[in-house]
Amino acid sequence: MNYQEGDGREKFLDINPILNELSRRRWVATEAKALGRGGVSIVFRATGINRNTIMKGIKELENKKIIEPNRLRKKGGGRKKITEKNPGIEESILKIVEPTSRGDPENPLRYTTKSVRSLQGELEKKGYKISYPSIAEILHENGFSLQANNKSIEGKQHPDRNAQFEFINQDTKTQVAKKEPVVSVDTKKKELVGNFKNNGKEWSRKSNPTEVNTHDFEDKNLGKVVPYGVYDLDKNHGWVNIGIDNDTAEFAVESIRKWWKKIGKSKYPKAKTLTITADSGGSNGYRIRLWKLELQKFSNQTRLFIRVRHFPPGTSKWNKIEHKLFSFISKNWRGKPLLTHAVIINLISATKTTKGLEVSCMLDKNNYPTGIKVSDKEYTKINIFPEKFHGDWNYTIKPNIKC
Repeated sequence: MNYQEGDGREKFLDINPILNELSRRRWVATEAKALGRGGVSIVFRATGINRNTIMKGIKELENKKIIEPNRLRKKGGGRKKITEKNPGIEESILKIVEPTSRGDPENPLRYTTKSVRSLQGELEKKGYKISYPSIAEILHENGFSLQANNKSIEGKQHPDRNAQFEFINQDTKTQVAKKEPVVSVDTKKKELVGNFKNNGKEWSRKSNPTEVNTHDFEDKNLGKVVPYGVYDLDKNHGWVNIGIDNDTAEFAVESIRKWWKKIGKSKYPKAKTLTITADSGGSNGYRIRLWKLELQKFSNQTRLFIRVRHFPPGTSKWNKIEHKLFSFISKNWRGKPLLTHAVIINLISATKTTKGLEVSCMLDKNNYPTGIKVSDKEYTKINIFPEKFHGDWNYTIKPNIKC
């Protein structure tokens, strides 16, 4: 049985308001039984319902146990959560899995390579008694996902993977504290423009779905769009440049340039640097000569020191822009056909969150040809300064009037 956790979570959120304690337990138990082996863990990750509660519901179903309605526990009754009995335990868990301290802005990175059993051992050393399923539940409530951790490992893990994460995390926190701009950049997947099916669902009258084309054949007049995003880690502001041509290094840097002109410069009038966190591949990959050459031009124009920090290979899922910008754009336009460029811009610009995310968007009609080669002579003119730690991933490009 194919069960997507996102769909399961959505189903649970829809039905949860009308469930009481008993019906909720029986419902998650039914879902877990239907999934078979591993169903309890899948339902736990999708709903956040404690594994013990799910198992109790399964036993009740198997024993055909009948509970009278008047025996339901009153609201607020039952055993208190461990976070209520030990208020400091949640903060202790988060301090172990990500370097943070009270009063700091939200960390640029959110990750853990520790298993819940390892966390249990470290918490016991601090004097806390807690089961590893309870630790998993607390992590789940704080936005951590075991599924996301599994997805992030795309092949052989680089030996300096964690060290690079820690380097980026500390470096970006330092820059934010200095009030210097720090952005996360990436290209969102290409989207077909036209009356095509868009994944997801939206509310509409029964038996009256939006009609779209049967086949996803590209419309030659409308084509595809290439959304390149720039997310400001400190200001919680997103910028999306909608390209209609190729996703190249020239397009990537032009998107950053447009963000700086339209948004960044006014928000950081005294900035001397710009720190860019980016994937190690794609149009902004650390091996792409054109990426560095275009950044040099950008540095010359703005007189900014461009500090680049690449995520290790195979860890693109940890790029902050994925979780703080692109995921909300996808939610905002789910189930809506991307009929025209104007519709796409309006949907992206309308993306907001309860935590104050704002998004700006514009259409880029420029052409960005592929196959541009950067000669050795051109490359040697780039005023680049590698860091001592992994200079291939971490480097600064300073203004150079000769280039």
